[in-house]
Amino acid sequence: MASTQKQKKPAKVRPAGFPTRDQVMEFITSSDQPAGKREIAKAFGLKGQEKIALKALLKDMADEGLLDIGPARAFHKMGGVPKVTVLRIVDVDDTTLIATPERWEAEGQPAPRLRVLERGKRGALTIGDRILARTEEAGRGWVAHPMKKLAKASEELLGVVEAGEGGKLWLRPVDKRIRKDTPISDAGNAQPGDLVLAEPVGRPPRISARVTDILGDPFAPRSFSLIAIHKHGIPHVFPEQVEDEAVAASGIALNEDKREDLRHLPVVAIDPVDARDHDDAVWATPDEDPANPGGYHAIVAIADVSYYVRPGSALDKEARKRGNSVYFPDLVVPMLPHQLSSDMCSLRAGHDRAAMACHLTVDASGKVTNWRFTRAIIRVAAVLAYEDAQAAIDGTSPLPQAGGAGGGQGETPPNQLDLLETALKPLWACWKLLRKARDKRDPLALDLPERRVVLDENGKIVSVAVRERLDAHMLIEDYMIAANVAAAKALEGKKAPVMYRVHEPPSREKLVALKEYLATFDVDFALGQVIKPSTFNRLIDRIGEAEEKPQIMEQILRSQTQAYYSPANMGHFGLALGSYAHFTSPIRRYADLLVHRALVGAYKLELPASKGGVLPDRTSLSADDYDNMARVGEMISQHERRAMEAERETVDRYVAAYLAAHVGELVDARITGVQNFGFFATVAGLGGDGLVPVSTMGAERFFFDEAGRALEGVESGDRYTVGQHLQLRLAEADPINGSLRFELPDAPPQRPSFKKDRVRPGAKRGRPANIRHIGSKRGRHKR
Repeated sequence: MASTQKQKKPAKVRPAGFPTRDQVMEFITSSDQPAGKREIAKAFGLKGQEKIALKALLKDMADEGLLDIGPARAFHKMGGVPKVTVLRIVDVDDTTLIATPERWEAEGQPAPRLRVLERGKRGALTIGDRILARTEEAGRGWVAHPMKKLAKASEELLGVVEAGEGGKLWLRPVDKRIRKDTPISDAGNAQPGDLVLAEPVGRPPRISARVTDILGDPFAPRSFSLIAIHKHGIPHVFPEQVEDEAVAASGIALNEDKREDLRHLPVVAIDPVDARDHDDAVWATPDEDPANPGGYHAIVAIADVSYYVRPGSALDKEARKRGNSVYFPDLVVPMLPHQLSSDMCSLRAGHDRAAMACHLTVDASGKVTNWRFTRAIIRVAAVLAYEDAQAAIDGTSPLPQAGGAGGGQGETPPNQLDLLETALKPLWACWKLLRKARDKRDPLALDLPERRVVLDENGKIVSVAVRERLDAHMLIEDYMIAANVAAAKALEGKKAPVMYRVHEPPSREKLVALKEYLATFDVDFALGQVIKPSTFNRLIDRIGEAEEKPQIMEQILRSQTQAYYSPANMGHFGLALGSYAHFTSPIRRYADLLVHRALVGAYKLELPASKGGVLPDRTSLSADDYDNMARVGEMISQHERRAMEAERETVDRYVAAYLAAHVGELVDARITGVQNFGFFATVAGLGGDGLVPVSTMGAERFFFDEAGRALEGVESGDRYTVGQHLQLRLAEADPINGSLRFELPDAPPQRPSFKKDRVRPGAKRGRPANIRHIGSKRGRHKR
């Protein structure tokens, strides 16, 4: 080889004691740290000319395809990975996380996929995380043992291309928490205004961006959802195998003769007017049993998703990977393909559908005294919007003819009066009993507004409004809670595994923070008491209709722990329930699907296998389901949080887009937070937080009262405090990252409002001249 020919004296190249190739390879493959030339030389005690010889040997081994040179000039076996290296989690196979080396430089070879073997406390890892791991070959593949979770690297940047001074291109991030734009070194075919994916190039502080994918016009219909999908890595395209299996599954027979026939009952589905799928329907009637005077018999019928999505199938693996459906204003990323989620598993009016029926016996006090579960066949009499059902029961409007009411398939549809009398009125009467029991239980009652974005058929924003809270909403909610409790207790009674929905009590640290917060409003909160949901309800009652009520309720919500899924029961604090599971939404939540499978096994509801071996035989829990219940609970809890964040960010972008037409106008707002650099406010009735920088509040100096959470003018005494209602001028609304900026009504304009061509070619970038620093540690505030 060329490298060995440069050495004139072979004896010096291979001195006595110098390691052989096999010894070097053994050291590299067994080292618990990155093995570079320095580490190898130290291990074998090499000095001087021996290090030069080692360098030549390593080059020879690399040229011969024995070694790869990895990150930080560390060596590893060709086609393998270093013994200890940084990996990025990129996928999940059933319950096993899959990772690839963060850097892979072996030409012509795909990066290996390593199975991540977690031990001890699990659930901290999810797709997109980076880990330092110890690796080893196992069987025909590689496995990784996590040693440490690393901070996420911004390997992929999502933003909008903008032209700056001299035509230089910049990448403006879609994440409103990132205030710094990145210069673009390679734009490819991207043009100003394009939404793009890019990767960072170079090293700090000289980082630039190279565009890798052009996603299109950020203002086109569905682009706001697309931003969230890419930012959070939400799987949104079904593999062909999964789509094919969904088509096959949707065609299997219902096994009508093996199911309880409930098609004669006028069950109704009551859902949001914009619902994309219908997985629950309800029915109630007075109980004719003399032993239950004044009581009711109710049925909560849920789509029998476990009949179609069977353990170990491609559908099952994909549903587990997604964990849940994600609902955006303009589209849904479903957990299941549309052949199932929008058709065969959706309880459409007038169509025979497979269902899991929860039969409930409710006594006169509202207590559920008995329950049983069957596999049934139903035919929904009507699909009603909440508003229509409420108007019908109130007598203010008849049921609409187009609401889905109709028998179909040769049946005569019930008329409006019949449906009102036979379906809605009994449902409301039974619900009043359930409500009595709920009030006695006294669960946490935080009535916080929910925003609804209304779009036209072209995807343009029509309105953004707070959803009205109706009795119809609470009726369905209470029936669903009753069925969920029954499912958990039924499985406990059968000693079957349960995927519980767990909500633990608030931690002491959060309660102390809440106490300190309430003290700023002169509201006492004793920490020595036993904390129950009713504790917070009485606190809200004491506040009454005071101006600060909304923000105190928000702070109480922040003091709560996050709910999660687990096979270990810790109760549900918020609902004041000892046992609770999710059973009522298996189309959109994987946890519910597992509960259905557990019920199939516990109640011996298995049905004959489909002909031709199209799907796996089993519809009850598999051995894999049993073994991985804890791990799956952790995974789907993470996916739920991911979905919630993506949905919230997307609504913020739509709110900003809606308000962009009102830039320069005065809006009613409420201060939601105060910092030394300014205060945050939200538009009344719409939401969407925006900043009023102290640097835009005139020449006066402001004192930051941290205890009182307020900014106070040193000369004028003007005070801005959390909860205060005031009018502000909307100075900027940025739909790309969902951020808003406000100004005081009498403040001079600071910079132009957001438009699609907000930054023009030749315009200067950076901090405007009239924005001053607020303390050396705070830095500059661009928006």
